[in-house]
Amino acid sequence: MVFAYARVSSQTQNEERQVNEFLNIGIKPKNIIVDKQSGKDFNRKNYKKLMKMVKEGDTIYIKSIDRLGRNYEMILEEWKKITKIKKVGIVVIDMPLLDTRTQINGLMGVFVSDLVLQILSFVAENERIMIKKRQAEGIALAKARGVKFGRDKATLPDNFGCLCDAYNKKEKSLLDILSEVHLSKSCFYKYLAEFNSKSYNL
Repeated sequence: MVFAYARVSSQTQNEERQVNEFLNIGIKPKNIIVDKQSGKDFNRKNYKKLMKMVKEGDTIYIKSIDRLGRNYEMILEEWKKITKIKKVGIVVIDMPLLDTRTQINGLMGVFVSDLVLQILSFVAENERIMIKKRQAEGIALAKARGVKFGRDKATLPDNFGCLCDAYNKKEKSLLDILSEVHLSKSCFYKYLAEFNSKSYNL
């Protein structure tokens, strides 16, 4: 049986272009599975449903490799599970070399596809490293020019310690204290924990 898997990253994006391509190559609408979810991992409702549906000898079409996922290490693991364990074929329309059904120059398509994926994974990992390197270099240059990063630490009132004591002893409510110190609840709890930690260690 032939299936297709389409994915867009959010509910507001449209999967129509992917779906139309599957319909044009003859895949039945009921066999087209769509997720509107991030590709950061494979914890997707309809993708899991597809994995339960497919059986040995079936084929899954996807428009491009990034529709399967964004993380190449995870893609490699998932690809292996689908093609080697489930023995289900995969066809990536935008990259003909990623077609595990075919034979290319006498080599099995699974072998060629695995090789191509390894190369793509290597390129993607190098790109991630280069992006992080460029970001680190940019931050270092900005800091050298005096640019500050992150939020400024809140200015606490002189009586903050007394307020913390009052809160700990339930003499003052959280709302009363927040109105005095002009902090968010999460910020207050952070500084309260610091105060309590210092008090404990005295």
